[in-house]
Amino acid sequence: MIQSPIFEVAVDGMHSIQIPEHIALDFIDKGHKRVRVVATFGGKNLAFYAALNRWKNGTYSIMFSKNKQKELGIFPNDYFELQFFEDTSKYGVEVPEEFEAVVLSDYEAYQIFESFTKGKQRGIIYMIDRFKNSQKRIDKTLLLCENLKRGIRDNKDLLKPL
Repeated sequence: MIQSPIFEVAVDGMHSIQIPEHIALDFIDKGHKRVRVVATFGGKNLAFYAALNRWKNGTYSIMFSKNKQKELGIFPNDYFELQFFEDTSKYGVEVPEEFEAVVLSDYEAYQIFESFTKGKQRGIIYMIDRFKNSQKRIDKTLLLCENLKRGIRDNKDLLKPL
């Protein structure tokens, strides 16, 4: 498994972190555009998945949302530590167990879901994961499966009841 050394960073702008080129290239050169990230600040750790983005000026960055900053207690100009790991997940994101159980129990919906691009799959998983209540995630995933089988493909309509 590929992993980076621990390195120090700060938030650049509102929600971006500049990544040293040599660290980004260690992963990109081996075909890994997505990474699992562990951020550490003030004794707290936060693990998440991110895409390595290359900008026109040749620099690399990852997105680091305001929610993640708040969760770690990071303020502008704070330095904190990151470490990257090879993303070995199927979809490039943590999958809620309720989503996985429901989708795997509905073969037709699973086949439709699997036919989507990785980005669309991640977007759908994020839509379900935003619900904090386990039963709500189950209910929304059941609705998602029914809508997929009805032919609905637009993300904004996937969780709408008919």
